[in-house]
Amino acid sequence: DLIIIGAGPAGLTAGLYAARALMDTVLLEKAAPGGQMVMTYHLENYPGFPDGIAGFELSDLMKKQVDNFGLDIRSAGVNGVRKDGGLFILETSEGEMTSRSVIVATGASPNKLGVPGEGKLTGRGVSYCATCDGALFRDQVVAVVGGGDSAVEEALFLTRFASSVHLVHRRDALRAIPLARERALADEKITMEWNSVVTEIRGDEEVTELILEDVKSGEKRPLKVSGVFIYVGITPQTGFLGALANLDDDNFIKTDLNMASSVPGLFAAGDVRSQSIRQVATAVGDGATAAFNAYKYLEEKDT
Repeated sequence: DLIIIGAGPAGLTAGLYAARALMDTVLLEKAAPGGQMVMTYHLENYPGFPDGIAGFELSDLMKKQVDNFGLDIRSAGVNGVRKDGGLFILETSEGEMTSRSVIVATGASPNKLGVPGEGKLTGRGVSYCATCDGALFRDQVVAVVGGGDSAVEEALFLTRFASSVHLVHRRDALRAIPLARERALADEKITMEWNSVVTEIRGDEEVTELILEDVKSGEKRPLKVSGVFIYVGITPQTGFLGALANLDDDNFIKTDLNMASSVPGLFAAGDVRSQSIRQVATAVGDGATAAFNAYKYLEEKDT
């Protein structure tokens, strides 16, 4: 009946609802269940956990819950999807599979700086989500890398917690919307690090400093921080769809309020969806909505 692609919070929730509805469902995940949630050291904004919960722990709990309902989870990547008549044909790393409906929950990956120390210290001071991790840096010095809307808005958000925020931008002017720019420039807690790029992130167990390079002079200098939030864009995992569904200008899947794409029977949920605010809580809601409407779609086809 249904193939779900991706086992982040959206995919796991869709799988839970589909399994409870006794749909013949397979969930495909090429890595570990949990998606980007696994990389979040501590979640404080997911309902039901007053003291917060580690991302990997919440992932494990969600996985156990779908296991209890017998959801068939398989380790496989998807390389292509096409529709032939009423069936979707998926080209996977484990061979060809067919399904009457599909939910794409493959998420979006934050673009990396690609500098030494970034991978090692991810989740230990390197973060790609201020909303998720900002409160962990109360009264500490942090940096934000980027100059667009997300970077500036998250820098402003971090001033609620951090003692000071260094906004590192490779140019000498911000690209964010005028109102956000004005607020950031006027905020006494935000220090602009103009014409600068991060060339290294240092620390043994946690982030302790950044190495900044002046893009004009080439001069390098250290910046002592406890955390760094990176906002240099995100990339949705939609390449395998080809031209099957309508995407927005940034290649996120366009959906209606039912999570339905432009292709009947193809739904999208979570970060991969256009206009998602990219939070675990909203991904869970998307997953439930997509599974419910996939069930309705099949039910209407059968009548």
